[in-house]
Amino acid sequence: MSSTVEPSGAIETAPIEDTSLLAFYRDMNLPERRTFWACAAGWALDGMDFMIYPLVIGTIIAMWKVDPGTAGLAGTVTLLASAVGGWLGGYLADRIGRVKTLQFTILWFSFFSLVCAVVQNFDQLLIARALLGLGFGGEWAAGAVLMGEAIRPEFRGRAVGSVQSGWAVGWGLAVLSQAILFSYLPAEIAWRWMFAVGALPALLVFFLRRYVEEPAIAAATREKQAASGDQPALWEIFHGPILKTTILASLMATGCQGGYYAITFWVPRFLTTERKLSVVSSTGYLAALILGSFIGYLVGAWLADRIGRRNLFLTFSIGAIAVVLLYTQLPLTNEVLWLLGFPLGFFASGYFSGVGAFLTELYPTRLRGSGQGFCYNFGRGIGALFPFLVGALSNSTSLANAIAIFAVAAYGVFFLAAFALPETRGRVLHADT
Repeated sequence: MSSTVEPSGAIETAPIEDTSLLAFYRDMNLPERRTFWACAAGWALDGMDFMIYPLVIGTIIAMWKVDPGTAGLAGTVTLLASAVGGWLGGYLADRIGRVKTLQFTILWFSFFSLVCAVVQNFDQLLIARALLGLGFGGEWAAGAVLMGEAIRPEFRGRAVGSVQSGWAVGWGLAVLSQAILFSYLPAEIAWRWMFAVGALPALLVFFLRRYVEEPAIAAATREKQAASGDQPALWEIFHGPILKTTILASLMATGCQGGYYAITFWVPRFLTTERKLSVVSSTGYLAALILGSFIGYLVGAWLADRIGRRNLFLTFSIGAIAVVLLYTQLPLTNEVLWLLGFPLGFFASGYFSGVGAFLTELYPTRLRGSGQGFCYNFGRGIGALFPFLVGALSNSTSLANAIAIFAVAAYGVFFLAAFALPETRGRVLHADT
């Protein structure tokens, strides 16, 4: 039985009785399953779109004669723009609805992925990636809130975390596209087709319009706001007791994403330069990393409900630091490096499974889109500096050292911020004004 909300303001929570990974899916009704698959597909295509650029960055550097720091700037600009897009997308989701915002943002970033395929110089690519980032950030904000509200509290960690595993599927699709296109087309043409493939998410909108419903809790809250005229303000997440939550959650999101981007953005380049692998032969190493990432998402989803969100974050941040140091600092053979790709992907990704549910549970319904969208994408924006900084530092030290320095620092911030935040496992969400 769920506990009740006491007059003192105690938080209502639901018990986690069945802790098996797939229990949530067995108990879903048809609308919930449609929402689950729509969001999972969105995450996969989102991941594919973002990971395309790190995979073609070597070709961009060679073709347009840009240095690694400048090339990394395009990744940084994408993430900085996504920080703005996520905040605005979350706010829009609070005002017009989760599903409508999701549709709009998917169309936006799909269109600008197509624009990336036809740019004629690096400056044009930089602008196109920035505009793509606006939709990229907004899509995460709307989709995460949609999933968090559609799923019952006892299953929320596993459901949202399982959706997060779609990112690894999208990463795999990007790597597969690279292997095929760069095998059959010249590099100066193949990279353009990679970006063209990134426009495929637009097809998902047809499914969203037909089958996915707005969460009842969000619809009820907006009805109350419309009747009272009390609409949430864009800056409301920075006032009163909510401010402390916003600051700590933003730092946590900065650490977890900064570490992730420092690793995943530059590992393809690390393999082809410092490990002397070709683009095609590096595919197997990336496959190990992606497989570890996918399994990490699923295990993280299970642990989010089993041991709680905070314990998941603390455990995986320590694991990520240890594996990053092994991967980048020891004189390993390529065979051992290939094996280490699995735990690297596992620990550098699996904690994301708890992030969406955790941020959903930290905010009241009237501010959930704004708060969740801002914190996650603030972290994405600051984390966005890491691809640029790693690339810049690699001009004076090895790329391996640059990756290790920024990844370890980021995961340290992640650990400390997560430790300072409350546990939210099983928290019941309510319609409010």
